[in-house]
Amino acid sequence: MNRTLRIGEIELSFVSGGQLRIDGGNMFGVVPRTLWQSKSPPDERNRIQLDTNCALVRTTNSLGLIDTGYSGHLPPKFRENYALEEGAPLARNLAVAGVDPNDIDWVILTHLHFDHVGGVTLRDEDGRLHPTFPRARHYIQRIEWTDAVANLPELAGAYNLADLAPLEQAGLVDLIDGAVEIAPGVATQLTGGHTRGHQMVSLQSAGQSAVCLGDSCPTIAHLPTFWSMAYDQFPLTVRRIKPAILADIASEDRVALFSHDPHVLAARLSRGADQEWCATTVLGNRDS
Repeated sequence: MNRTLRIGEIELSFVSGGQLRIDGGNMFGVVPRTLWQSKSPPDERNRIQLDTNCALVRTTNSLGLIDTGYSGHLPPKFRENYALEEGAPLARNLAVAGVDPNDIDWVILTHLHFDHVGGVTLRDEDGRLHPTFPRARHYIQRIEWTDAVANLPELAGAYNLADLAPLEQAGLVDLIDGAVEIAPGVATQLTGGHTRGHQMVSLQSAGQSAVCLGDSCPTIAHLPTFWSMAYDQFPLTVRRIKPAILADIASEDRVALFSHDPHVLAARLSRGADQEWCATTVLGNRDS
């Protein structure tokens, strides 16, 4: 199916960094199962189906990637718990799309949780980890990097340093502060909320615009104001910023890009009868 969207002169092609299943209670926090299960049906282990929708971004002078899915070198028990695909899904799916890792000029990581950063490294035949995209600059908010490498006890398990060390050793990490233009029409915006250094990415060209929401609003089921994740490190911040972000997307007729929705890659937003946000699909995911 078509997984390509044009935003003016920018071309977006969506590549999966791997499907997975995550506990529905964790994905919807305080929202009762009786409400969320109709939107995201759980399996027998209470897990809901998600995807890692990585955006391949072609600008007038560069080729970049927003987020990278999960890695192929996670422990077997972890992989089984999350129903992860075998191997390294992003590298495999990029190859199917005809994209050579050496062609990637830049990578923007919305944050450094395993399902967004894992695809930045691959294990070679000798078992050593190396950067997947050896030419690419990797743009990360400075405070996100600080939290990820600090080994803070309250963040135990939130970050996998094995994904980050090869990038740092290769000198491929660019730490940024707040809003930065990475390429023509491609800019970051610090949101916080999900993590202290979470960022979203705005794409703008020829009067058209799209916003990659990252985990500020990972699926269309998370559009309601108070539907947020147990994974959010600062839930009250999410409750403040998400309505403002979604209102801006709707009022400016931007396209919202969803990082984890298994059915919808891109949508336009409008108010429903209950004044909550509704999504009209612009680009579906897989066979949806």
